[in-house]
Amino acid sequence: MANETHGASARRDTILVVDDTPETLGLLTDTLDHAGFTVLIATDGQSALELLDQITPDLVLMDAVMPGMSGFESCRRLKQEKMMANLPVIFLTGLSESAHVVEGLAAGGVDYVTKPIVVDELLARIRVHLANARAAQGAGEALDASGRFLFATDREGRLLWCTPKAKQLLADADLHGGLAERLTRLRQQPAGTPARVLLQIGDRRLEISVVSSVGPDEWLFRLTESAAGVVEEEVLQKTLSISSRESEVLLWVSRGKSNREIGEILTISPRTVDKHIAQIFAKLGVANRASAAARAVKALGNG
Repeated sequence: MANETHGASARRDTILVVDDTPETLGLLTDTLDHAGFTVLIATDGQSALELLDQITPDLVLMDAVMPGMSGFESCRRLKQEKMMANLPVIFLTGLSESAHVVEGLAAGGVDYVTKPIVVDELLARIRVHLANARAAQGAGEALDASGRFLFATDREGRLLWCTPKAKQLLADADLHGGLAERLTRLRQQPAGTPARVLLQIGDRRLEISVVSSVGPDEWLFRLTESAAGVVEEEVLQKTLSISSRESEVLLWVSRGKSNREIGEILTISPRTVDKHIAQIFAKLGVANRASAAARAVKALGNG
C-alpha cells in the first residue's frame, strides 16, 4: 500500500476531513486510518479554516453541503491563501447534478465523490491527487534548486509563486498594478505568436515570456534579464554567430521545448525545426540538444 510506513521515521500523509455528519466522519476516520493516513477532523467550514491556520494537511475531503458556510465557500476562502493554492480538495456530495459539479471545480476543488461513499474508489482518487500534488511540489522545489528565473500567476495576473532568482528580479516590479494586466494579455496571445512583456526598472531590462499553462488557473512565465535594448535572440545570434531564425530555435531548445512545440511557437514545420537544429549543432560543434542548450544558457549569462 502506497501510504504504509516503512519505519518509524516514515512520513504519513495527513488528510483533513470536513463533514457535519457523525456517521460519515466515523466511516472516513476508520477508513483513512486503516489505509495509513493521519486524519484531522472539522465539523464545519469555519472550524476547518481555523485549523488550516495552524497546520497544512496534504489533502482535504470537504462535504459540499453543511450548515452555515458551505464546503464550496470554505474551499474558495482557503484557496485565497497563497500557501493553500495547490492544496488538493476533494468534495464529498450527494449532489450529482452537473451545476454542483461545476461549482465545486470552480471553487478550487480537484475532484468530487458522491455519497454513499465507495471506499475503494475514494482511496484510489485520494492517492491519485496526492501523487499529483507531490509531483507539482517536487517540480517547484527542483526549479528553486536549479535557480531558474520562473514565476506563476493566476488568471488575473496575481503572483502565486516564484523561484528565488525570479523573486530577486521582480523585487521592484509591481505585480498588483499595470504588470498584472499586461501578463493577462500576454497569456491570451494566440499560440505561436511571438510575445513578451518588456520592463525597464532603472538600468535593468527584464523580459517576461509565457512558458505554459500548468493548471486550470495557473500560468508559468519565464523571466530574463538582458542588456538594455537587447533581446535574447539577438544575444544568441551575435555571441554564437548563428542566424536570426537559428537563434530563435536555439532559445526555445534552451527552454526545454520539443521540435513540435518550437514549430508551433515559430509557425514553422517540425521538419524545418529539425534542419535548423542540425545547422545549430554543426555551427556550435555540439552533438545533442543538452549541449546546445548549455551553450545558449552560458551565452545569455544565466548559467
